[in-house]
Amino acid sequence: MNRAIPALILSAAALVPVWRYAPSTATTPTATAEPAPSASTSTSGDSTVVSGPTIDTEKGPVQVQATFKGEKITAVKMLQQPNHPQTEAAVPKLIEETLQAQSADIDTVSGATITSGAYRKSLQAAIDENDASASSSNSASGSAQESAARTVAGSTINTSKGDVQVQVTFDGDEISAVRMLKQPNHPQTEAAVPVLIKATLEAQSADVETVSGATITSDGYRKSLQAALDAKG
Repeated sequence: MNRAIPALILSAAALVPVWRYAPSTATTPTATAEPAPSASTSTSGDSTVVSGPTIDTEKGPVQVQATFKGEKITAVKMLQQPNHPQTEAAVPKLIEETLQAQSADIDTVSGATITSGAYRKSLQAAIDENDASASSSNSASGSAQESAARTVAGSTINTSKGDVQVQVTFDGDEISAVRMLKQPNHPQTEAAVPVLIKATLEAQSADVETVSGATITSDGYRKSLQAALDAKG
């Protein structure tokens, strides 16, 4: 009986770490939402090129690029599309309908339901981005538009050497820059243009002398320049 007591004490001592053990609390990671795909914008001349977001489908990724002139859709290009015969056949139809409808509100092409749906989503995102950019640009210009530099293109003058057209940038009433939009492809013209522009910036008018060897181009230059000055008012 006396030997049984120490054995019970040792057994109880062995259980103490079990009683004192506190299970660790697992931390559940917080899920973060993936950012929504967005469109990207670039400009080329007077056109705006917007790449819609990539839409992943079970057939493959679909991404549309649209070119705008103002709010008008002038061109549509597929940047990504499923490598599938039905998609290849559907894309020209989708693009044609887009240019006619001038929106993403177009019909699904039979046999290419998934691609058609993704096409509309990517295109709509591009349209929304273009609308947002145009709205932002109009707001930014606002009252500062009159004081900002103004660019005026003169009329195109047809000559026996080729077309001549001048673009003039005004800073207030001052001519701050002159650029040739059209000019004859001729060595004498190439040499004359910098001389004509320099003379214009100095004279601040179209009253500039004819450059030797480029009489016809000089005359066309003056006429187009004067038309730009008159248009500016």
